[in-house]
Amino acid sequence: GDQVRFLARGFTVPGDHMGQQSQGLRWPYGSVALITPFNFPLEIVVLQLMGALYMGNKVVTKNHSLTSIVTEQWVRLLHHCGMPAADVDIIHCEGNVMGELLNSPSIRTTQFTGSSKTSEHLAKQLHGKIKIEDAGFDWKILGPDVLDIDYVAWQCDQDAYACSGQKCSAQSIMFMHENYSGTKLLDKMKELAARRSLSNLTVGPVLTQTTERMLGHTEQLLKIPGSKLLFGGKELANHTIPKRFGAIEPTAVFVPLKEMLKPENFDLCTTEIFGPFTVITEYAHSELPNVLEACERMSHHLTAAVVSNDVPFQQEVLANTVNGTTYVGARARTTGAPQNHWFGPAGDPRGAGIGTPE
Repeated sequence: GDQVRFLARGFTVPGDHMGQQSQGLRWPYGSVALITPFNFPLEIVVLQLMGALYMGNKVVTKNHSLTSIVTEQWVRLLHHCGMPAADVDIIHCEGNVMGELLNSPSIRTTQFTGSSKTSEHLAKQLHGKIKIEDAGFDWKILGPDVLDIDYVAWQCDQDAYACSGQKCSAQSIMFMHENYSGTKLLDKMKELAARRSLSNLTVGPVLTQTTERMLGHTEQLLKIPGSKLLFGGKELANHTIPKRFGAIEPTAVFVPLKEMLKPENFDLCTTEIFGPFTVITEYAHSELPNVLEACERMSHHLTAAVVSNDVPFQQEVLANTVNGTTYVGARARTTGAPQNHWFGPAGDPRGAGIGTPE
C-alpha cells in the first residue's frame, strides 16, 4: 500500500560550491512491454505489471501461450476493481508478432523473463533496451560438516523436484563432500523422489521438454566414464500427458568430478533441462578449488546454496563465487521466496531486480 510511493524515491547530492545541488528524479518510461513465462503465470506477471503501473507506465503484456489465460483473468480482475481499461493491453500472439511490436517506436523498454536463447535474441534486436531474467543452472555445495541428513535430503528433493523442476532457481547440480559418502543421504533422496506421483500432484508434465529429450540427455550423461543412474530415468507410468510435453520420474545422475570437468563433458553436464532432473557429484576436500572453478565456469549465476555451518568453509566458497542469491547455512537452499532473490543472473547489467527501484 503506502510503500508504493517509495519506488519513485529520488535523490539529492550537495555540490562543491555554496548553493549548488544535484537532484535526481524517477520518471515513468511511458509505454513498456512485459513478456512473462509459463512456470509462474500469476506471480511474475503481478510483480512486474503492478510495479510498472504504479510508476505511471502504460503496459502491454504477453504471457506464455500455454498459460496466458491466467494473465487475462488477472487483467479482468483489475478491471473489476476499477482500473481503467486503457491502462493495460494484453496480447495473445506468436513470438514473431510480439517482436514486431517490441521494435515499434512506442515501446520504450521491455522486461523479459524466459529462456536464455530468446533473451539474447531480444537483447540484440532491441539494442539493449531490455531487462532480463533468463535462466539458471543452479548449484548446491554440501560442506565437510555432515548435517541433519533427513533435512538435507528433504531440501534437496524440494529444490530439485518441486514443480517438476520447472523453476529458474531449481537445483541443477549438487557437489557432495566426501564426508557424506558414508551416510544415507542419496538413499533418502531416492525414497523421497519415489513418493512423487501424478496422483498426489507432486510431479507433473514438463511443458518445455519432451520425454524423449530428457531421457536422451540422461543416456548421454551415462556414457561418461564412471557415471551411473542414481534413481529415475524412466517415463512416468500410466499417464495421459500429450507427447509434446515431458513426463519422467524425478531423476538423478551421478558423474565423477574429474570426468565432469573435462572440456568435452562440461557443457553436457551443465545443460539446463528445466525438468525433474539433477546431476550429483562427489568431491574430496582437497578438490574444493576444482568445485569452485566449475561453479564459475557455468554460464548462469542465478541462485546457489552452501549447505554448511563451517564458517571458514562458507567464507572460502563465498569469496570465490558470484551469484544473484547465495543461501548459506544448515538450511541453505537454491529456491526461495522471490523477495529474497536478485532476479538476476548476477554480473549481467541487463539483470532485473525484485524489491529494488531498478
